[in-house]
Amino acid sequence: MDQLIVTGSKTLSGTITVSGAKNVAMKVLLAGLLTDKAIHIANVPLISSVFGTAEIVKHLGVKVRINSDHTMRIKGDGKGDFTVPLELGGLYRTATMTLGPLLARFGRAVVPNPGGCRLGKRPIDQHVEGLTALGAKIEYKDGFFHASTHRLKGTRFRFSRNTHTGTETLILGAVLADGETVLENAAAEPEVDDLLALLNSMGAKIRRIDTHTIVITGVKKLQGASHTIMTDRNEVVTFAVGAIASGGEVIVQGTQRLYLKSFLEALDASGGGWEALSEHSTRFFAIKKIKPTHIVTGPHPGFMTDWQAPWALLMTQADGESHIHETVFENRFGYVRELHKMGADIQFFQPEVTDPQEIYNFQLDEKAVVEFQAIRIRGKTKLHNGVVEVSDLRAGATLLLAAIIANGESVVRGVEHIDRGYEQIEKRLIKLGAKIVRIKEA
Repeated sequence: MDQLIVTGSKTLSGTITVSGAKNVAMKVLLAGLLTDKAIHIANVPLISSVFGTAEIVKHLGVKVRINSDHTMRIKGDGKGDFTVPLELGGLYRTATMTLGPLLARFGRAVVPNPGGCRLGKRPIDQHVEGLTALGAKIEYKDGFFHASTHRLKGTRFRFSRNTHTGTETLILGAVLADGETVLENAAAEPEVDDLLALLNSMGAKIRRIDTHTIVITGVKKLQGASHTIMTDRNEVVTFAVGAIASGGEVIVQGTQRLYLKSFLEALDASGGGWEALSEHSTRFFAIKKIKPTHIVTGPHPGFMTDWQAPWALLMTQADGESHIHETVFENRFGYVRELHKMGADIQFFQPEVTDPQEIYNFQLDEKAVVEFQAIRIRGKTKLHNGVVEVSDLRAGATLLLAAIIANGESVVRGVEHIDRGYEQIEKRLIKLGAKIVRIKEA
């Protein structure tokens, strides 16, 4: 377990290039379960989530070589095990997603409960319901999902809630199924479409016929392919907030502004602080006065749930009271207690909603009482040093930025969560002016 020692009151300025998208890189590895041909991937982030998912598919018979130049070669041999070990599956939620490709290609799968960052309950009921609709038999016992099928067959399935990984799991199952599969209320995130682009280049027949409807015509086999992963929009937001909150100016290379629209609109509402320099280059800069904002998170194209933690930090520097209402996950304000340690003025509250089942994307029992799905942030606050614990990936990046702008020396613990999604984060921030030292804990 590492920790970061951060000297605060630093300004972030300079130029930085964002990495490939974590939420694509983890999924393309699963495509190796669908073919025995080689798949070549470029713009691979060298992060623990990718290395961990690679270990999962290696156990299942896929050969993976990840290179220092951010390229990767994936090749399945079809001779692996059907069981994901608990020690691997308990760490990364991509373990559950192996259900789709294993059933599609081999007809069997045994996988443990999902891991990854513990954001709410993260149930996989829709994964199971969708694969069952495709013809799988799935039962849960002793901490594992046991799945089998003679042959997956096309179906029409409607997701009851938006689910990024559920949509991808069913796609990975349906590409080799007999007949046509129609997925309604499917996730619309650009990372899903990037995975679709890879699968189509491998010979799959997948079409998005409208924003939330995907049609998959099953094929007999898939081939190898080459693909370049899209850039990570969460990294863009991290560096943008770092620049503005610290009073600096950072040019971010690799921005795809079409996928950042709701974030840029929120920046405009707060007073600005950005300008387009070229198609994929954006300058983020400090402004004299940050205005308070009222944000509601939502599935794409809404304000991404992964952005609410850094946005909360930015709003501690706004003049006035801001609100953030989280509707995608429950229990996603784990960072608030840590920001309190650094002097942030943030309180929980519950907005009045007419129909929680309609508003909230997470699973709710009919009689469930929803509490504290929103925070009230009062600024402008001068943050001070503290010893903080990271609870999940985006909270970790937020607390690291908070330590950079705060007075004094801070300690950030639980850095392994940050390493899941940011490659060499402290080295990249140091190049922008931060002062950070990584300490190996005994």
